Amino acid sequence: MAGRAGILKNKKKLALVLSGGGIKAAAFHIGVCLALKEKGFVFAGGSKDMVRHQHHPDPSKVFKIYVGSSAGAFVSTILAAGYDIESLINAFELGFGGDYFVKEDSFKKLKQIGYRHVFSVNSKRLLRFLPEAILHKSLVQGGLEAFLKTGFKLDGLFTTKAMEAYLRKEVLLENEFDRLGVELYIVATQLNHSRKAIFGPFKESYKNASTKFINYASISEAVACSTALPPVFSPYAIRNAEGKELYFYDGEIRETLSAHIAADHGADLVISSYSVQPYHYVPEIGSLHKFGVPAIINQALYQVIQQKIQKHIEWQASSRQLYRMIDGFFKQGLLPEDQRDRVLAAVNLTLKHRPETDYIYISPRPQNYEMFFVDHFSLKPKVLEKIARIGFRSALSVLKQYDL
Repeated sequence: MAGRAGILKNKKKLALVLSGGGIKAAAFHIGVCLALKEKGFVFAGGSKDMVRHQHHPDPSKVFKIYVGSSAGAFVSTILAAGYDIESLINAFELGFGGDYFVKEDSFKKLKQIGYRHVFSVNSKRLLRFLPEAILHKSLVQGGLEAFLKTGFKLDGLFTTKAMEAYLRKEVLLENEFDRLGVELYIVATQLNHSRKAIFGPFKESYKNASTKFINYASISEAVACSTALPPVFSPYAIRNAEGKELYFYDGEIRETLSAHIAADHGADLVISSYSVQPYHYVPEIGSLHKFGVPAIINQALYQVIQQKIQKHIEWQASSRQLYRMIDGFFKQGLLPEDQRDRVLAAVNLTLKHRPETDYIYISPRPQNYEMFFVDHFSLKPKVLEKIARIGFRSALSVLKQYDL
């Protein structure tokens, strides 16, 4: 880290990276964004013409790159489309009937989000599943495994089609990535491959061994792909330029934190928000074994995800430390100065390290056990307000370390 105090000095391109975790994660991100706004950060967004006419007195605090995965893809899209964070608060009804987050009435209204916008029943496959499974004799003759493999063709209880329609009809005036005045990147996972999929304002689609870069999907379609969490939601299909149907699902499966995408596209300060935090023992709650299998499974998943995030953060720190150590040797005259740029360039290329980029990570504290126990898909305003407040306090605590 380039010194915790004064981290904004000379920064020219800020990025906001928001990870997944259901509606609970969206509420946490809303709280984080409120804290960023309180500290003077601005979320640029809208069409090219809208962004061109937006004036910000301090460019070092303006987000112009958004990277979102799953729930983070939804929140990122709203911000990139030019809506205020208060618009999201209004859409989720946060604070209604109690202590309001938002008191002024100057923001653009969004249609309030209900369960019908999140859960669209996968009706065709659901109605088709049971008769096929019962009538096909080979399913019974083949045993349980054959039944599950052959008969259980339901690819998800719900689809994300209603989410796609909500964004397309109620939110997005511009539904093409390259028509936005900011950069938006949506992360998903390709179902029939091991590739990560990145939807964005690319001039053309291309791929390598690990990643597919896609320019043929609309923004609303990309979010539908990224939010399709299995097994609750079925994979979402889109057609490529050749007309071939490809399936995608949740962006958190292939890679949990995608801060590198922002850095790859020129961001020199990346602020990442993620809501997953395994439960740490507190006396008032006790051991998770008392809560049964669901809590234990949830803890196991959170531990796996958190480990992946921590490894990513540690890798960035180690790369930065190695870069500075080699640079220090040159400056102390221990290595020939004429080789400095070549050696450091090789280090950056090998480690995919960008010395000009700094990272800030915001997540709940382990003591925020409410984050662990709250339902991932609850739309109850009081529940979401509680989570948003945790996000708000978490962000303020982290930003304080940087004198922000």
